[in-house]
Amino acid sequence: MLEVIKVVNKPQKMSFIKFPFHLYRNCKNWVPWFINDMLTYMDKNRHPFYEHSDADFFIVKREKEVVGRIAVLENKRFNDYHGVKQASFYFFDAVKDREVFEKLFDIAIDWAGKRGLNTLVGPKGLGAFDGYGILVEGFQFRQMMTMMNYNYAYYPEILEQMGFEKEVDFLSFYTTAEEFHLPDTLYRIADRLKERLGLKVVSLKSRREVHYWAIKLGHAYNETFINNWEFYPLTDNEIKFLANNLKWVVVPELMKLIVNGDEVMGFLLGFPDVSAALQRAKGHLYPWNILDIIWTLKRTKTISLNGAGVHPKYQKKGANVLLYTEMERTVRRRNFYDAELTQIAETATDMQKDLKRLGVKPYKRHRVYRYTFR
Repeated sequence: MLEVIKVVNKPQKMSFIKFPFHLYRNCKNWVPWFINDMLTYMDKNRHPFYEHSDADFFIVKREKEVVGRIAVLENKRFNDYHGVKQASFYFFDAVKDREVFEKLFDIAIDWAGKRGLNTLVGPKGLGAFDGYGILVEGFQFRQMMTMMNYNYAYYPEILEQMGFEKEVDFLSFYTTAEEFHLPDTLYRIADRLKERLGLKVVSLKSRREVHYWAIKLGHAYNETFINNWEFYPLTDNEIKFLANNLKWVVVPELMKLIVNGDEVMGFLLGFPDVSAALQRAKGHLYPWNILDIIWTLKRTKTISLNGAGVHPKYQKKGANVLLYTEMERTVRRRNFYDAELTQIAETATDMQKDLKRLGVKPYKRHRVYRYTFR
């Protein structure tokens, strides 16, 4: 007998948060969120998503043991922008049991239907940097920190048996420093583009600079990603939330910005891979975990490039070349061995063509699923 519980109090929140620690306890490729970050996402007084939208969290128990969890969201700004009646799901995990899957999605569909919505899409989270989709290819590789989701291979199998269909895929690409060499001609082109377009590349040096420019980056996001599948205009408080998070996780010199005067016209963000330290921390931020993360941050040889865009005004004009050349300089200066370009939508065809021409290969695929019930 399965029992559905809506999460409302602290013990229930901790059951929701700790379930994947049990589910993936023997999985070397799963990387946990920090418990405090999860609590922020579940707190309707702290996360700016709840200023315009709503979400609820559920767990399913069998004989007092948690066997599944799901968050169901109504992003009203997204729906208004795209003219749809869509709910999304996130933080979805379950044991290998179709009955549990069906119970969780019965909850989600009922929740959405009561709000007049007609489609369920996901995994799709509360913010612009939450990872998208169910992993469908690349199970043998470790999750890139908490920038993407990880799951067992039975997830997509059961979802597709239940009638879920593909909405969109996100691809992650891989390359090594040895394989990735930009031709000298691209550097000459980059220098000419800077002069012709009146652009320059800013390399940051401090966390204070990161916060200042991250606010501008948030506003640039609202102008740059307008044609992307996942886009909706971020509020000022969502931009501030993003800036505060970036300030603590990004290495300043790996935050590359194309600017015209004081305005951001393009960006590419690099994050040293501290997945191993996050696994060792097991969701906690004790002093020794923080020191371990800092130690790993300085010594890791892998980088994630996540968050790339060029303002529509400069698209099709080669401005992306500036990002590639500047990032290669930094990657080589920091002596990284390899790099992942994390979660690029399959609809970003121009960027994918660029990457493939440069010999960067796709190696992970996440699929956002859709289920229409009205």
